[in-house]
Amino acid sequence: MQKITPFLWFDNNAEEAIQFYVGIFKDSKILNVNRMGDGGAVLTATFQLEGQEFMALNGGPLFKFTEAISLFVSCETQAEVDTLWQKLTAGGEESRCGWLKDKFGLSWQIIPKALGELMGDPDPVKAQRVMQAMLQMNKIDIQTLKAAHALN
Repeated sequence: MQKITPFLWFDNNAEEAIQFYVGIFKDSKILNVNRMGDGGAVLTATFQLEGQEFMALNGGPLFKFTEAISLFVSCETQAEVDTLWQKLTAGGEESRCGWLKDKFGLSWQIIPKALGELMGDPDPVKAQRVMQAMLQMNKIDIQTLKAAHALN
């Protein structure tokens, strides 16, 4: 087990959420499920998404997810951004600058590596144009960022 593991508190739909997440990310699997009673609802579970381990709990309605914490996904291509965005916003909601909330209320950032590279340009004018372009977006569009970066 890794030393630090994100622990996700769900009302009563941890199993549905885990199945949803494992179905979206490629290198993912359910590691362990502890059920209440004899084959009852999930109490706790561990699972991996892209090699990152998570724990889930059906803890009841006391606590809800907030935007104060999100899962940051670094994407290589626009196709990866588009696919993850489409799947994770299904039943959820889009937000600005690559942020979204899935149907369980968990916040995600779906961010192409190109964003950091372009915003890290040593030319502050180019970096600022990329930042301004990004601030206008919900889902990040790499071509639009590159076009803003290339302006003369």
